[in-house]
Amino acid sequence: MEQTQTQESRASRLFAGHRELLFSIVYNMLGTVGDTEDVLQETWLAWSAKDLETIENHRAYLVRIAVNQALAHQSALRRRKETYLGPWLPEPLATDAADPAVRAESVSIAMLVVLETLTPLERAVFVLHEVFAYRHTEIAGMIDRSPAAVRQIAHRAREHVQARRPRARIDRRTHQAVTERFVEAAFGGDLGALMELLAPDVTLWPDGGGKSAVGGPRPIRGRDKVARTIVAGTRHNQDVELRYQQVNGDPSVVLLSEEGPFAVMVLDLTADGEQVRDVYVLSNPDKLASIPE
Repeated sequence: MEQTQTQESRASRLFAGHRELLFSIVYNMLGTVGDTEDVLQETWLAWSAKDLETIENHRAYLVRIAVNQALAHQSALRRRKETYLGPWLPEPLATDAADPAVRAESVSIAMLVVLETLTPLERAVFVLHEVFAYRHTEIAGMIDRSPAAVRQIAHRAREHVQARRPRARIDRRTHQAVTERFVEAAFGGDLGALMELLAPDVTLWPDGGGKSAVGGPRPIRGRDKVARTIVAGTRHNQDVELRYQQVNGDPSVVLLSEEGPFAVMVLDLTADGEQVRDVYVLSNPDKLASIPE
């Protein structure tokens, strides 16, 4: 009995010590906090049933379980996305939150949107190799593929991502400054100033899931349409509180009512950092649970 309790206690300590890493990997594979927590629970159940003495590398074994549980979870998540009302965006994470698991290895909302276009296996390999620096040989052992097959998957995923989102290093202060200018123009009703900030091919992505007046049925494209839609929307929300906050590692603005956060706005900038090429507005209340009140 005492030996069993010692085993359970050790398993619990090891799992807790790796929870932040597991959360980060799974969240970047799935894009939702709720599904990530479900996968972590399934990972714990599988982990706690194992004899730890038979496991040579505890960290690698835990990551292997979590990655494969996340891959198995993808089909159910895909079915939900197919019936989702309006654009589906990843769930935002407040990366300056107190919970270290929520302050996960930050992949921007814009990058997560691109990762949605990969196959589940491509996304898993990309996240493990590009974000967490796992070697191809290590990933091969996790997903039961040969190292050569993993290299091919990684190459295909990297080319796919690069084609949709070329690498660009934008200073965080620049990103914050553009965000503040955008908010000032939008809530000040300054259509001209707002249009100067928007790239000609800008896209507005309103994710309300059919549960928010701020959401919309489809993306809105083009500088003029996006600017007018934003100014019209902010005109009806002049009494909201605005709070700047880090979300998925990027500056963002949180819109709050008396009940708490009701929308998060994140901007993706052009490669030179001078204009906005995507505006992500997340207002589905089910996706705002990790945003502090």
